[in-house]
Amino acid sequence: MKTAYNTDEIRDLVQGIIADIDGTKNIDDIDFFHKPDKAEVREIIDNLFRIVFPGYFRDRSFKIYNPEHGFAVILEDVFYHLNKQVVQALDFCRLRGAMTGEERAREAYRITREFMRRLPAVRRLAETDLLAAYDGDPAAGCLEEIILAYPGLRASTVYRLAHELYLLRVPVLPRLMTEYAHAETGIDIHPGAVIGRSFFIDHGTGIVIGETAVIGQNVKIYQGVTLGAISTRGGQKLSGKKRHPTIGDNVTIYAGASILGGETVIGANSIIGGNTFITSSVPADTRVTVKNPEMEYRSQDSRRRKEEVKPGDEWCYVI
Repeated sequence: MKTAYNTDEIRDLVQGIIADIDGTKNIDDIDFFHKPDKAEVREIIDNLFRIVFPGYFRDRSFKIYNPEHGFAVILEDVFYHLNKQVVQALDFCRLRGAMTGEERAREAYRITREFMRRLPAVRRLAETDLLAAYDGDPAAGCLEEIILAYPGLRASTVYRLAHELYLLRVPVLPRLMTEYAHAETGIDIHPGAVIGRSFFIDHGTGIVIGETAVIGQNVKIYQGVTLGAISTRGGQKLSGKKRHPTIGDNVTIYAGASILGGETVIGANSIIGGNTFITSSVPADTRVTVKNPEMEYRSQDSRRRKEEVKPGDEWCYVI
C-alpha cells in the first residue's frame, strides 16, 4: 500500500527547519566549502600508511606495481591534499581572521613541506612501536600480523602523524586524524600527548590518553586505561595547563587503571595493576595493586537442601 504524503505539510516542515538556520547559533555556519573535509583527511591517512608501511596497504588503482613510481605518486597526492586541508584549517579556531588568504597559502605550504620532511622520523618511531608489540605479545605470530591487524599499532601511528601537525600548530586536522583512529580502534589518543619510542598498546579498546599526558620510552598499556585529568570544571581556563599525568620509562599499566592529574608522576620501571585509581605520584620501581575483593564460590548443585550438608562438606569457599 502506498503512503499518502501531504506535500503542503512537508513543505511547511522544510521551511520551518530552514528558517531556524538563521545565523544566530554557532551551529548555523553553512559555509562547508571553506572547512576541513573529514573524508579527505581519511584518504590522506590511508595514503600516509602506504608510505609508513610500504607494501602492506596497496593502492588498488595501480595495476602494475612499480614501487618508486607508486611512492612518488602517493607522496605528491598527500602533499597536494594535505596542503589544501591545512589552508582551510588555518582559518579556524583561535586563528580565524588572523591571516589573509595569501598568508594562509604561504604558511600552509611551509607546514606541509615541513611535515613531509618529518615522515622518515615518524617511520623510525613506528618501527620501534612495531618491535615493542612483537616483543611484548606472545600471541603475535609475526611482524606482518601486527602491521595488518593490531589496532594499537594503527592508533599509535595515526597519533604520531597527527602529533607532528599538532607541533606545527595546525588547528582541527590533528584531532580529526586521531578521532578517525579512535572510531576505528576504540583508542583515544589526543594528538598533543607526548609519547616516547617503543610504545605498545595491547588490545587497546577503551584507552584514553589526554592532551598533556607525557609517556616515556618502552611503556606498555592495556585496554581500558585512562590517563586523564582530575577535573575539567575550569573549562577553557585550563587550556594550556598540565592536566594529565606523566608516565616514566619502562612502565606497564594493566587493564582498567585510571591515572589522573597533571602533577601525578609514575616513576620509571613501575607496574600499575588493573583497576587501580591513582591521583598522586608513585615512586620509581613500585608495584601498585588493588587488594583482591572477597569472592564467594558456591556449588553448582543448588538442589541439595541445607540440612543435608554435614560438617566438613565443601559447600562454599571464601577467598
